Amino acid sequence: MQQPSRTARMVAALRARATERETPLCDDPFARTLAGPGGFEDATRYEQGYPHIELFVALRTALFDRETRRWLARGCTQVVLLGAGLDTRAARLGRKGVRFFEVDHPTTQADKLARLSALPGYPFENATYVPCDFALHDFVERLDSSGFRADNPALLIWEGVTYYLEEPAVRATLRRIAEKLHPSSVILFDHVGKRMGQGNVRDASSIAARDGVAEMGEPVVFGIDHVLPMLYEEGFRHARCASFDEIALNLTGTYDRARTFRFQHAVVASVAEDVWA
Repeated sequence: MQQPSRTARMVAALRARATERETPLCDDPFARTLAGPGGFEDATRYEQGYPHIELFVALRTALFDRETRRWLARGCTQVVLLGAGLDTRAARLGRKGVRFFEVDHPTTQADKLARLSALPGYPFENATYVPCDFALHDFVERLDSSGFRADNPALLIWEGVTYYLEEPAVRATLRRIAEKLHPSSVILFDHVGKRMGQGNVRDASSIAARDGVAEMGEPVVFGIDHVLPMLYEEGFRHARCASFDEIALNLTGTYDRARTFRFQHAVVASVAEDVWA
């Protein structure tokens, strides 16, 4: 049986710490409960080797939150969280007329809901929970059976997932979205560079970053330097890509080459052009 993700708990702990800073980049009041003591212990150990991990998580959360608000403001009424993990956007960003679908492994989903039950007033009703073992099930079929409308545009958030999948699985997910969902749907995801994915890294922080998640049972197996050819081959025709160096500069006004953020990227892509107007 699959165990709840340690990396997801660690990331929740890092989101909680970033939220509680004097000048926070992100805001997730539920993250501390979701992380639990084990999540904070893993975060402390992990940052000893990769000291910039909290900033990276805060930047990614802030960016994905901002993009979610932007697409909702443009009229999107469906948000799909692929491999939702301990995401809380349905609670934090939910609004009338918008349906959030959290797609994840049943074990991980059950663990999350059990942890959130300790929070009085958590708006469970803001999301539709879609149990899906991605190795066995078609996530589009699971969505369809849960009330999702594939003939209407959707925003899909695929946060912190691609690095743990083999390339064929990444491509298959992108292809499924391009072929089966409304062409004006938008996918938002992040990825690491090819060297990080292959383990061909030499600097101490990158080695520690790979070793840390591998020790938690979730090794990095995929990275890509130039994502546009893959997006094109799988059916997408419009995209925006940014390194986390660029994101950090835009959100914090700082740059530090030692962070190695230039090897980490965020991508927004769609099949149709009209969403970019």
